[in-house]
Amino acid sequence: MSGQVLAAYRYCETVTGHEARNFAYGIRLLPTSKRQAMSAVYAFSRRVDDIGDGVLPPEEKLRRLEEARALVERVDAGDVEEDDTDPVAVALADSARRFPIPLGGLGELIDGVQMDVRGESYESWDELAVYCRCVAGAIGRVSLGVFGTVDGHDDARAAEYADTLGLALQLTNILRDVREDAANGRTYLPSADLAKFGCAEGFHSATPPAGSDFAGLVEFEVRRARSLFATGYRLLPLLDRRSGACVAAMAGIYRRLLERIAAEPEAVLRGRVSLPGREKAYVAVRGLAGLDARRTAAGAPRVTRGEA
Repeated sequence: MSGQVLAAYRYCETVTGHEARNFAYGIRLLPTSKRQAMSAVYAFSRRVDDIGDGVLPPEEKLRRLEEARALVERVDAGDVEEDDTDPVAVALADSARRFPIPLGGLGELIDGVQMDVRGESYESWDELAVYCRCVAGAIGRVSLGVFGTVDGHDDARAAEYADTLGLALQLTNILRDVREDAANGRTYLPSADLAKFGCAEGFHSATPPAGSDFAGLVEFEVRRARSLFATGYRLLPLLDRRSGACVAAMAGIYRRLLERIAAEPEAVLRGRVSLPGREKAYVAVRGLAGLDARRTAAGAPRVTRGEA
């Protein structure tokens, strides 16, 4: 590997370490080449997300998102040289040469962030699932290109599980961030669900809307997320040990976060719910030991009361 490419990867790993603590916990379990590739994928994704979450006017955001799309097209065409001035482009191009990464998934991510910029909302879960597949399911499928599957397993089935696991993670994110998103003028939970539980006016304070069944809403969405996790976890036995450990660590952190939200729904209105570092480390050790993969092979994984 040339010094220029190595420096590009180091830049991406620095971005990942600073900006994505949960993600970083998982990918540290990967061998070097896969960890570098996943850092490149994350650094590009972070760039796209930062455009969507920034303070620029919508038309400028959309223009910059199209620039990001053009970068993906350059990588796909093999038009990024090692001396390119953009380290993310250099690292992503090298990763695409080394692994069968479905770069179209990065285009789907851009599609999803464009939905954010346009302020789209969602009437039903089916509509929200389209968005979740763009911003999270697609990244699951991109990541699978780096992980690969063990011999004899159906790649199409693995991609389906990776996509579903991405939906589970994104729905957990949405539940965690309902107050923060409301402050930014965004509502992701389906409007039909909000109306059903008396939460149509949104979440703009540390207490639920007057007369609402906020706990019922959270329980309803948690059940949906648990079902998605149960399906998505079927990916684990299809991966090699270290890739499976990486996915189990990342998914396990969000699964435990989901259970923490389920145990105290109103906590998400008071601030961001998170896990302490020692608990994340415990989840990573479980993943490395293959406990979740073995449990999945025997049946759907579950979080016990003592683990939640």
